[in-house]
Amino acid sequence: MKLVLIGIQGSGKSTQGNLLSKQLKIPYLSTGHIFREIAKEKTQLGRYIKETVNAGLLVPDVKTIEIVNTYLSRPEYKKGYILDGFPRTLDQVKEFQNNVDKVIYLDISQKEAIWRLFHRDDNTRSDETLPALKKRISLFYKFTEPVIEYYRKENKLIELDGTMKIEEVNEGILKGLGKQLIKNQVTNWKRKQKTIIAIVGLPGSGKTDAAAFFIKKNLVVIPFGKTVNDYIDKKNLPHSEKVHKKVREELRKKYGNEAMAVLNIEKIKESSKNNSIVVVEGMRSWEEYLYIKKELPSIKLVIVCIYSEKHLRYKRISKRNNLSEHYGEERDINEIVGINMGPTIAYADFVIKNNYSREEFHDKLELTYRTIYFS
Repeated sequence: MKLVLIGIQGSGKSTQGNLLSKQLKIPYLSTGHIFREIAKEKTQLGRYIKETVNAGLLVPDVKTIEIVNTYLSRPEYKKGYILDGFPRTLDQVKEFQNNVDKVIYLDISQKEAIWRLFHRDDNTRSDETLPALKKRISLFYKFTEPVIEYYRKENKLIELDGTMKIEEVNEGILKGLGKQLIKNQVTNWKRKQKTIIAIVGLPGSGKTDAAAFFIKKNLVVIPFGKTVNDYIDKKNLPHSEKVHKKVREELRKKYGNEAMAVLNIEKIKESSKNNSIVVVEGMRSWEEYLYIKKELPSIKLVIVCIYSEKHLRYKRISKRNNLSEHYGEERDINEIVGINMGPTIAYADFVIKNNYSREEFHDKLELTYRTIYFS
């Protein structure tokens, strides 16, 4: 396992690096330590590193990459490592060819970092003057925040509040790595609580796109809307707004507002037997929510609401191949009041805004999924 620790000085990287090294049995490598060791050498490189570090400046990318790659070529790093303080710039990311598995970002404020550094017992570093510290922190925000964003988009980022207790930060890191600590032994983390993720939202908000995202996660997705479509296909009826509305009303007259849950409950039960997480796409009514909870009381039901502004929802629907005219204020009100969707939206555990790019939407879904998975 190849890990990278990122955070401003004083965020707790060395504490967590040493702790993780013992737990995961892989070496911890601090680039800051490497540079300080080189700075002690009576060589041209040593003098250069000393002057650069003491001035609170970053060692240039080319030289940093050369030094780090030399260290990582040693035998003790072949099975993995925990790397602290590198890569710090986007150029370093692009030139660093070590296929990092996860990047752990410990987030703390500048004020907290300075307080920690000036109140720790081993305050012996000559480069820890207040101006030098502030300059290094300023450089971090300038050069390293784009690195954090890069790894976030790569779905490799584990982001934690560095102000938490050491044990809490450590537990969060292990969870992010899919591991847990039991009796001081690290084991693969396993979900004990089965969960149903119910996707809700008004027409055109992005429920189908969200379902596709979860399918790529190899999760079972049960689309409630397919029940109506299958019924219409079976009867050889046309897919029009009038027909869809009539079929939905007939099913709700027969089964109540919980109709879609009633007609899909056996699929949900069967899928839940072999899967820790099952996704229900398009849960609409509050009665559906209550019915699923009644039928599966031991399974946690989480509502994820997808929100999008009206003009965007209407635009998306108008571009569909089928039912492209099926949008507007009348339909929205019928969904919220007539079908009783309002409570499921208001009672949602998570609300994801889908007003921008698909990439950003998927990033938000990823963060929500991880929160649910490790809760």
